[in-house]
Amino acid sequence: MSDNKGDLNLSDLAASLPAATSALSAEDREGLVNALKNKLQGLAGQHVDVLENLTPKVRKRVEFLREIQTQHDELEAKFFEERAALEAKYQKLYEPLYTKRYEIVNGLVEVEGVVKGGTDETPAEDKTTEDVKGVPNFWLTAMKTNEVLAEEIQERDEGALQYLKDIKWCRMDSPKGFKLEFFFDENPYFKNTVLTKTYHMIDEDEPILEKAIGTEIEWFPGKCLTQKILKKKPKKGSKNTKPITKTENCESFFNFFSPPQVPDDEEEIDEDTAEQLQNQMEQDYDIGSTIRDKIIPHAVSWFTGEAAQGEEFEAIEEDDEDDEDDEDEEDEEEEDEDEDEDEDDGEDEKEKSKIRKKKSGVAPKGGEGKQVERPAECQQQ
Repeated sequence: MSDNKGDLNLSDLAASLPAATSALSAEDREGLVNALKNKLQGLAGQHVDVLENLTPKVRKRVEFLREIQTQHDELEAKFFEERAALEAKYQKLYEPLYTKRYEIVNGLVEVEGVVKGGTDETPAEDKTTEDVKGVPNFWLTAMKTNEVLAEEIQERDEGALQYLKDIKWCRMDSPKGFKLEFFFDENPYFKNTVLTKTYHMIDEDEPILEKAIGTEIEWFPGKCLTQKILKKKPKKGSKNTKPITKTENCESFFNFFSPPQVPDDEEEIDEDTAEQLQNQMEQDYDIGSTIRDKIIPHAVSWFTGEAAQGEEFEAIEEDDEDDEDDEDEEDEEEEDEDEDEDEDDGEDEKEKSKIRKKKSGVAPKGGEGKQVERPAECQQQ
């Protein structure tokens, strides 16, 4: 084992590095990590060492544990490195499959067994749809089936999302993060053919988001889906007889490309604003990671609804486990209540005994009483 008693957790240290350092070479980055590490160790030496408050035997054990932790951190660093290489390897293997999916969805190629132009077996009522190419509304349907994305897609968004041809993602190394690309056919809503969303991560292994950047959408006049125009009639007696128009922001999936921004001067943010901003950024990252990790690799399953059913089944299992836990807690509470009731019943029985004694003319202990003759039916009982 090495004798680095002051080693710090390298994964924690990496998470504290600014995103800009990912643009450095591996050698420079290692040097920067070591410099920061030495500085932090120097600062740590200014404070009371926890080990000094331990007995010699316990201190020796903790020092040994720190050596084990160092070995763990070294293995963890190798794991992250190998995992990134493995993901990159399989991402290349996925690409041909994604290409085939794109070609079929958009009608660029036909699958075996489907004859172009229809056949004699086509029902008469389907003649109008026999020339439909590809799989219409493929991505719109896939996204709407996902619970997270369904909340973001408004009815007025669907017209534009019908022109969505493909969604891709790629990993970024400088700066660290990932990029989503949405490819659109020519449409009457905006000029862009590609809309992008980029996530800059402080630490990619532990998803700590630094900021997100989206494409500025070039809307055609009157087609902006992220704003709505309100018309208000002028007040009675007003000289202006024309309706007053007002533009305000509205809910839309396309707000995804205008993510919340962190102000440069964080000191200007109060606590409530900071918490609200953090919640917005977490929600924005949740949408982006859902598209990257669920929609893109399993789009067909989301289109058919199989993926949604799988998630519902998992949710039911989780609910069942939660219900079992709740039932166990309720059983424990009921047992406690039964014990309390037994105690109360004992007290009640004592009170009833006193009442019976009073009714039968038996005086409480230490008191005077008179025997009262009971009716015959009471005596038979």
